[in-house]
Amino acid sequence: MILLLLGAPGSGKGTQGRRLAEHFQIPYMASGDLLRGAIDQRTPLGEQVRHYVERGLFVPDDVMVPAAMEELDRLRQESGTSGVVLDGFPRTREQAVALDEALGRWGKAIDRVLYLYVPKDVLMARLASRSVCRSGHSYNLHSHPPNVDKLCDVDGLPLFQRVDDRAETVERRLTVYLESTWPLVEHYKQNGRLVEVDGHRPEDEVTAALIAAAATGVANGAAAVRAS
Repeated sequence: MILLLLGAPGSGKGTQGRRLAEHFQIPYMASGDLLRGAIDQRTPLGEQVRHYVERGLFVPDDVMVPAAMEELDRLRQESGTSGVVLDGFPRTREQAVALDEALGRWGKAIDRVLYLYVPKDVLMARLASRSVCRSGHSYNLHSHPPNVDKLCDVDGLPLFQRVDDRAETVERRLTVYLESTWPLVEHYKQNGRLVEVDGHRPEDEVTAALIAAAATGVANGAAAVRAS
């Protein structure tokens, strides 16, 4: 099963993507983790994308597509399955076309596109109070705080605010997302693969709705439905 998880920054894709991957026992690939890892390791890719990530801008397609496809191929070989939960790639219609072509060469296609909808004011508040550890575990100081202040519950690593979650970049990130990704949402609606899920609920309820949507898909070929 190949799942694509869409949603604005702060919608909970990271948490939900990992839960979906665990439930369906397939790898999880987050483009943000891929890029930030490359930046931390100072790889050629990291140096190439650093200024885009730090300014809350999308990485150009001619850089993002090859990097994502290389990572997908690595995961496929490492796990022995072409199944995957995709988070953050594709982000544009052009990237979606490139992904469809690549998957087609493997005899595969995206099975479900799950769109996490959260109101913009809620996204702003979530991002402003979000902190993460180096392993990618995410916390919200108000709704999901760590048990020990500034330390990750899972691995004990220090928590910090990502540079792209700082106040000066949050508004830009959301604006860029809406401008660049909304056409992608419409694209998947039109071909009947998109299911919209209300992400402004307790985490466990969102997880259950996503699993149900992934398992059942879009009933009767409808372009989009709201999972409840």
